[in-house]
Parts: sequence; structure tokens; C-alpha cells
Amino acid sequence: MRFLTRKNVKRAGGCVFAICLAFAFATWVSVKPVETSLKALQSDAQALQVVDRNGVPLTITYQNPWNVYDNLPLYKMPSLLLQAFVLSEDKRFYAHGGVDWRARASALVQNWKARHVVRGASTITEQVVRMMNPRPRNLWSKWLEGWEAASLERAYDKAEILEFYLNQVPYASNRRGVAQAARYYFDRDLSTLTPKEMLALAVLARAPSAYDLYKDNAKIDTVIARLAAAMRQHGALTQAQAARIAQEKFALARPSEPVNAEHFAAFARVNQPDGGNVIHSTLDAGLQQKVQRILDERVRALGKKNLHNGAALVADHETGEILAWVVAGAGGDKAPAGQIDAVTVPRQPGSSQKPFLYALALDSGWTPATIIEDAPLAEAVGTGLHNFRNYSNVHYGRITLREALANSLNIPALLTVNHVGTEKYLAALHRMGFASLDRGAEIYDEGLALGNGEVTLLEMVQGFAAIARRGVYRPLRYLMDDPRGHKEERIWSEETASLIGNILSDPWARQLEFGPGSVLNVPLQTAVKTGTSTDYRDAWVMGYNHKYVVGIWMGNLDHSATDGVTGGTGPALALRSVFNELNRHVPSRPLWLSPKLVKKDVCIEDPQDAAKCYMRSEFFAYDTEEKPRTAKRQQFEIVKPTDGLRMAVDPRIPLDKQMLPFTLRGLREAQSVEWVLNGETVAKSGEKFLWPVRRGKYSLYARVMESGKPVHITPEIEYFVR
Repeated sequence: MRFLTRKNVKRAGGCVFAICLAFAFATWVSVKPVETSLKALQSDAQALQVVDRNGVPLTITYQNPWNVYDNLPLYKMPSLLLQAFVLSEDKRFYAHGGVDWRARASALVQNWKARHVVRGASTITEQVVRMMNPRPRNLWSKWLEGWEAASLERAYDKAEILEFYLNQVPYASNRRGVAQAARYYFDRDLSTLTPKEMLALAVLARAPSAYDLYKDNAKIDTVIARLAAAMRQHGALTQAQAARIAQEKFALARPSEPVNAEHFAAFARVNQPDGGNVIHSTLDAGLQQKVQRILDERVRALGKKNLHNGAALVADHETGEILAWVVAGAGGDKAPAGQIDAVTVPRQPGSSQKPFLYALALDSGWTPATIIEDAPLAEAVGTGLHNFRNYSNVHYGRITLREALANSLNIPALLTVNHVGTEKYLAALHRMGFASLDRGAEIYDEGLALGNGEVTLLEMVQGFAAIARRGVYRPLRYLMDDPRGHKEERIWSEETASLIGNILSDPWARQLEFGPGSVLNVPLQTAVKTGTSTDYRDAWVMGYNHKYVVGIWMGNLDHSATDGVTGGTGPALALRSVFNELNRHVPSRPLWLSPKLVKKDVCIEDPQDAAKCYMRSEFFAYDTEEKPRTAKRQQFEIVKPTDGLRMAVDPRIPLDKQMLPFTLRGLREAQSVEWVLNGETVAKSGEKFLWPVRRGKYSLYARVMESGKPVHITPEIEYFVR
């Protein structure tokens, strides 16, 4: 044969050598080096994990390329499970060096005879390599995996490789590892599985979709039976165990929903101290889920009232620990608003902030029996006039502080902030951590008493926790072991804090506005305060009992108005449900009452007839008077018109029919008023005079007369009519 010349042989040998060299070079280039640490493989997917007080993960996601949450050491896995996996996946695992050549040869013969692939021969080590370096499933990939498996075996011992494999082996629904698989199929921990369930996990690892237990759990029985027989031959199962496996039926259980605490986790990550990969939080995962369901259902029910968002915060005011941090809304987390943490978004609190104001008034010498005038009131707002009113549009006359706070009346609150001082009130709120109130007292003015400043739910709950903690403010904490510590500061006296709780938990005191059967009358003594902002944009309810403090906000994160939802008609029902859960396993106790308070009978003036009074028992601090005092504003103040008022005549009404009331506050029965307009006396009257409206610029003051002599002249004001 002429072609078999020495020259041709050399050429062929050279070609073969070149091909082998190129193949070797391609192999050398394609084989990836072994990682220095198997745990380092998870670094790209590893996120700062947040767990609850019992170690339950609060940030589980199954979209990671690795299982970073449910890793178990090999010694914590059942030995029967380990044996099942080795016999099922790689029975010579402890004998080979990464590649089982005998298994490969056997698989090659079987596949050749069948004319298609009926059996693979990947070892556990090669499967680990495939997880580390995903490639197309072909012969070239198989070749590279063999080299990399050998390198992996030289770098790590068998236990490390097996542990990594069992924690990362993929299952259905993006679950990885046997711990996640046990919860996905049986909703139990790995250690509680039966022998058949453990064998099922080993078989499912081969083809999770082909042997889907939720679709056809009978299909896998034959394969499990073969694995059980093999284990029986190797002494891993007794005959009795094998018999029970054959008879046992699967008890499948869908996994419980993961805890929805992404907003809390994000807050914890941003604010966590440096160090560590796990944040051990104070949150209670079980309570979190219960409060989430309560809030979701209430927000859903109020959807017809154009209310679509809500938030709830639950804390233990004795320890200062945050227990639940819930955000609810239409569309859930996938909706645009679902990405906003409503617990930390500033909103107007309305009347829910009033207890802080009245606490300052009590500390200044007022008592729950102090009389406050609840009468129509108008105040200047810029160059206009604003008429303040109560929610019900009813005014109750001379009432006690207890009734004013319990019924959340607006006019008494304005009188109270005038007594306390807006600057002092704002300073106290700042001391309690209300950082959202970042404007000056002159900007908020008296409206701060009615909640015109925007605050967060977190700030509100911290404030109510301070009242519940006997007047001592301490920031709520979210870490089980917080190395930073938090300084405590006394805001109110113990007696005052105790009185606020007593008033807010008094069903009788709130009857004027809320009626005798109010939803706020929680069975176990609980201090409750509602709030509603302008145009029904925000509905609040705050409450605390002997141990827990709860705050709930509802509204719309796009600031649109709801259809008349108030704190009493919206979140109050959710608050009752939350406290029912909190009180379920806690011994009941009343609110703490300061031993420094004394209870005495006092004569309270009849709001309709000052000559009459009726006896009532009331609490007083030792250093306050027993006799009720009356809260008064500065005497002789022109209420209408206000200084700088700009008004226009109504073109639809004849000019001679239009009147502007001149009103003076503080006039006593024996006194009268002379109204001086642009230097001329235009009228003598009581506290009110109807002035015929005329266009122009005017200066007005009032001269108070008594027994024909002037006793007071008010400051001059200006107003304009166009």
C-alpha cells in the first residue's frame, strides 16, 4: 500500500499529535480552577440576612443561584438520608477520585444498546462541578467536568463535598438543598421526615419535574421501592422499615407562606451596626403574619371607600422591642405603592397626636378636671379667616380636660396649645424623636395642636410607648442585642403619663363624640386615640395596654382623599383584632396607675348652666389643686376680623345686605364695646357687632367700657375689602 509510506506515517502522526496537543490545550484553557472555599461560591448571592427573634428568616427569596438561607452541617442531617443519596446518586462516592469510570463504562454500554441516553453516570462530585460551572449538556462538558471533579476531590474531603451538594441540589420551584425541599413538599424540618419521605428527596433530586409529588405521587413509588431494596441489601434499612416504606402514603403539605417583612428588613439593613452577615431582629414572625392578614383584610374591605394603603407597627413598650412592622396595600409589593414603606413615610396625624399636648398641660398644673371652653372659634390663617370646628360640628360649652381629650375636640386643643406654647410643644416632640417635624414653631403655629405637621408611624408609636413607659422616652429597638444602646429621657412625670392612659381608656369620658358602644372600648383596659387628617386623607389609631403599643395608619400613598374614612371607622377595627391576638396568651392586667395620684370628689360645672354643678370622682396629683380651674385665653382679643384679612364683596348679593361681624373675646357681663374704625367710633355693642361691608382699607380697634369708663383698648388691626 503506497500511502503507508514512512513520510505519510510521519504526517499522520504529526496530525494526531497536533490534534491531541490542541485538545489538551483546549482542555487546559477550559478547565476552571477550584475555588479556594466552597462557601465563597455563595458570596455573589449572599445578602445580609435578617431573622426574627427565633431565627426565622425574614428575607427569603428563591431567585438566588445558591441556597444562602437553609444550609445545614452534615452532622445535623439524618444518616438515613445521607445513605439514600449516596446509594441513589453515587454508590462508589467514597471510593473514586471524582469520576466513577466503571459507572461511565456501564452507562456507555446501556446507552449504545438503547440507541439513546437511558442512564447518566455523573458522580456527586461532578454534579457539584456542574452547579459551580454550568455548561451545555454535551460530551465536551462531560470531559471538562471529569477534570474539574478530580481537582475538587484533591482540594476538599468527601464530607465537605457531600455537605455542599446536599445543601445546593436543585428541586422544584427554585428550591435548593434538602432542607428547603423538606419544607416545600412536607412543610416540616428535615429531622422530622419519615424514611419514605427521605428516600423521596433522594429520588426527586434526579428529576424534580418528572417525579412531581404534587402532580402524581404514585409515580415515584416504584423508584423508591427499588432504592429501598438496594438499601436493604446494603444494610441501611431493616426489613420492617422497608415494609413500612412500601405501605406508607405521602402526607403532602404545601409550605406556609414566607414571612412578608421586606420593608422591615430594608430598614434593619440600612440602620444596622457594622459587622456580621445576619441581623438578629426583635420581630416576631408569627405575629407579623397575623397582623399582616388583619391589615390586608381591613384595607381590602375599605377599598370601596377609596382607601388602598395601610401600615401597622407593634412593639413591647416594656422592653422597647419592635414585634411587627407591616405594610399593606392594593396590589401588594408588586404595585408601585408597595415599594414604599408606609411605616416611615411622614403623614399628618390629625388628633392622634393630642395626648402629647395634654400631657404637657397636665405637667404645667392643669388637672383632668380643668374646665376648657368648647365654643366656636375663628383664627387668622395668612390673610384669611379659618373657622375651627369639631368633627361632629357640635360644641359642648364648658367641659373638663378629661372630656376634651377623650372626645378629641379641636377647640379645647387650640386653647391648650395657647396655654402650653407652640414652641414648648414642638420642643417636647423633638425630644421624643419626631425628626419629621423639621420646620419652626411659627410655621406650624396653633395647627400643631390639630396635627398639621407630618410625622411617621414609627415616631408616633415611639411617642405612645413613652406615655406607656410612665413618661420616659427611649427609641424602639429592632436588634435582639443592640451594641449601641439608647439613652432614656423623661418627657412627662409618672403621674401625668398615668393620667393620660386613664383618660384614653375611659369609655364614659368619650361618649360625647363616640357614643356608649364605641369600637374603641377594647375589653382589656387599653388606652386608645384616633386621628383623621384634612379631607380624610389619613386615618390613624394608636393604642397601648399594660404591655404592648400598637399604631395603625390607613390612607393612600398618592395623597388622594378617601371616601370619608376616619380613625374610628377605618383602622380602629384592625386595632381591636391586633390586641385580641396580643392578649391571647398574656395574663391580663390593667394599665399602671401611679400611687402618687389621689382620687377625690369634685363639683364639675354644668356646661349648660354655670350656676349648677355635679359631683364627680377625679384623679389629682398631690401637688395640684382639687378645685377645677378654668382654662382661659388672653382677654379682650378681636376674633373677627383678623389682622391682615383680605376679603371681597360678593357680586351676587346687594352690597347693603352684606355684613362683616366684629367679634371681641373676653367680654364680661357688665362690660360693653366701642368699635373704633379708621379713628371714628362706629358702634357701641356687646361682644359682637354687624358692620355693613364697604370697599376700602380699614384700621380697627375696640375700647372696652365698664361703668362708663374705658378699662382696656385692644391693639389695632388692619383689614381690606375689595
